[in-house]
Amino acid sequence: MAIRDDLTTWVALKSVEGIGSVAFRNLLAAYGTPRRVFEVPLPELQQTAGLNHRTARNIKDFRGWEQARTEIARAECEGVSIVTSGDPAYPERLRRIYDYPPLLYIKGTLRAEDIPVAVVGSRNASPYGRYVTERLCRELAYRGVTVVSGLARGIDTCAHRGALSGRGRTIAVMGCGIDVIYPPDNRKLHGEIVAGGAVVTEFPFGTEPDRPHFPARNRIISGLSLGVLIVEAGEKSGSLITAQCALDQGREVFAVPGSIDLPGSRGTNKLLRQGAKLVESVEDILEEILPQLASPPVAAQKEKTGPVARTNRPSAATPDREPLTEKESRLLGFITEKPLDADALINRSGLAAAEVLAVLLSLELKGCVLQLPGKLFKLRKP
Repeated sequence: MAIRDDLTTWVALKSVEGIGSVAFRNLLAAYGTPRRVFEVPLPELQQTAGLNHRTARNIKDFRGWEQARTEIARAECEGVSIVTSGDPAYPERLRRIYDYPPLLYIKGTLRAEDIPVAVVGSRNASPYGRYVTERLCRELAYRGVTVVSGLARGIDTCAHRGALSGRGRTIAVMGCGIDVIYPPDNRKLHGEIVAGGAVVTEFPFGTEPDRPHFPARNRIISGLSLGVLIVEAGEKSGSLITAQCALDQGREVFAVPGSIDLPGSRGTNKLLRQGAKLVESVEDILEEILPQLASPPVAAQKEKTGPVARTNRPSAATPDREPLTEKESRLLGFITEKPLDADALINRSGLAAAEVLAVLLSLELKGCVLQLPGKLFKLRKP
C-alpha cells in the first residue's frame, strides 16, 4: 500500500518505539521524508540510518496509522496546531539546536517577530524571588520581549503572570500532553497564556507529566529563546539543567543574585561565579540580546573560559543599513521629537499592545527611536 507524505507520516514516525528526536533527524537527513523512511527495506534502515535491529523492525512492523490519524483529528477539533520541523511555521531558532523536536503541538500563536527570553527558577520560590520575577517579566513584556517559561509552580508561574500583567506575550513549554494541565492549579493561567501567547509541547495528547520529560522540555525552553534568566535555584535545581541547555545551544545565561543565607540562591550564585551575567534590571538582559537581533544567525561558538562561557557574536549591524518593516514604518510615522508614552502610540497606530511594544524595541535597536525615563519614546536625531 502506497503511503502519502503528509502530517500523518510525521506523527506516525514519531510514535514508533525507539525513535527519539536525534534518530528522527538522522532519518530525515538520510531519506528526506517520513514517507520514504517507511518504504525503505529493513537492512537499509540499519546500514544507512544506523538504527539497531529492534528499532528498524518497529518501523517496518508499524500498524498505528489509525491512531496517528486520530491524533491529528483531535488536534484540529481542539484548536491545536501540530507543526513539523519541515514547516515554515516551525521556530527557526529552535530548529538550529542539535536535538530539536520533530513535532510541536501548539495552542495559541507563535510569532516570527517574537523576541523571546526564558525565565525559570525554583518551584519553592521565596517572596523575594517571586517579587523580582514578576517585576522583571512585567518590564520585559513592556519592552516588547516575549517571556518563555515552563508553567511550573514558583518562579515559572510568576514569570508568566508578570508578562501578562505587562500586557505582553508569554510562551509556556510543557513536559506533558497539551491537554494535560500541570500543575492543575495553573488551569486558569494556562487559558490566559493561550489567549496571550502560546502553550507548546512535543508530547502527544494524553501524555502525563513524568520526571524524564522535564529535562527534555528544558531544552525547548532554552532553544526557543535568545537567552535564559535563572532567578532562584538550589544546588540541584532543574533550572540548572535549563542553564546548561542554554550554554550547549550557545544562548546567553543570566542570573539574579540571591541571599547567601538562602539555599535557593546557591545555584544562581554558583552560575554567577562561573560567568553568567548578573541581572539587576531588564537593561542587563537587553544589552546582550539586542545585538543578536541585528545579526544574522550563526553557529554557536563557546569560549573556553569557564562553564558558563559567553557566546561569540558578530557585532550589531549599522542602524542606517537596516531596512524598516511595514509595521516599523507605520509606527514610526506616529513618533515625533515630542516624547509619547506607549499607550498613546497604541491608540494612534491601532496596533495591538504587544505588537507596538515589540516594534518599539526593534526601532530602538535600529537607532530610530530613543527611550526616555518614564517609558517615553521620541525620534532619535541622526
